[in-house]
Amino acid sequence: MRSLLLRWLAWGMKRRLEPVVDLAVRGDLTVAELAAQMRRGGGFTAKKLGVAAELLRQMFSDRVCTTFLSFPACVVATGTRGVLRDLVREGLVDVIITTCGTLDHDLARVWEGYYHGEFEMDDAALHRRGINRLGNILIPNASYGVTLEEHLQPIFKELYAQGTRSLSTRELCTEVGQRLRSRGSILYWAAKNDIPIFVPGITDGAVGSQLWLFQQRHRDLALDLFKDQQELAELVFKAERSGALMIGGGISKHHTIWWNQFREGLDYVVYLTTAEEYDGSLSGARVREAISWGKVREDAKHVTVEGDATITLPVLVAAAMAGRRRARKS
Repeated sequence: MRSLLLRWLAWGMKRRLEPVVDLAVRGDLTVAELAAQMRRGGGFTAKKLGVAAELLRQMFSDRVCTTFLSFPACVVATGTRGVLRDLVREGLVDVIITTCGTLDHDLARVWEGYYHGEFEMDDAALHRRGINRLGNILIPNASYGVTLEEHLQPIFKELYAQGTRSLSTRELCTEVGQRLRSRGSILYWAAKNDIPIFVPGITDGAVGSQLWLFQQRHRDLALDLFKDQQELAELVFKAERSGALMIGGGISKHHTIWWNQFREGLDYVVYLTTAEEYDGSLSGARVREAISWGKVREDAKHVTVEGDATITLPVLVAAAMAGRRRARKS
């Protein structure tokens, strides 16, 4: 045991191990300063959050890095939507890969409100009142399916009248975003800043169902998913470096790492998750697992941060954005 300890100490001297530094919290402490302290003195997940903030800052500052943002729909039903929107508004990301539910919640909240509830509620009673519960967020039917049908069907009708017979999901998001007037919308800012949004699971949600409903009377309208794939291929093949801020797992995360394997992997990765890895799920898989698949480079800068993204993402982005806002890359 003594021999092992001596070897460990000798190895540590060569690496110049960093000592743990106590956090110093004061009233005027900024989020960026706190994240920097976490990097040097934070314990456990706090340390990871500090490392992630610095890594994200580097990613945002890298002018030749094509930055992917992937996330699930659930966070868009919360105020965290504002953090995602601001990343898009400030031009800090170049590509978005997400789920159909993101379109649902982003658009529904353009026209109607979502409300605070509790995790422990009478769901049968809520159902009888026409209220859907997403965690502790309450979504009345009038704020979801009803309003989406009311506003989307006229948009589809207009596109069809203009001669549109085929749409990729990127084109669909752009067309809808260009018709919005809400500066609170992710789709609005993505269209304004020419940031493509890809939705590989477009039929798995209300917007996809509204498209299907429209197609029942307009049988020559088609979705062109291959066009999405072609655009993604061009993006990854042209990328000098690529990075990703990935929130949660599922199809959004997998589509991001899947396409980046064709350029021999991502160069930067920040991954936020609440999932465990013991069950072999993609959501639980740490970034290091993707290295074995060639989806992340062996020498990539990467970190996995465990925790609720509605807590970790605002802190992380606020710290990374401090003094690091940039114009859109040419």
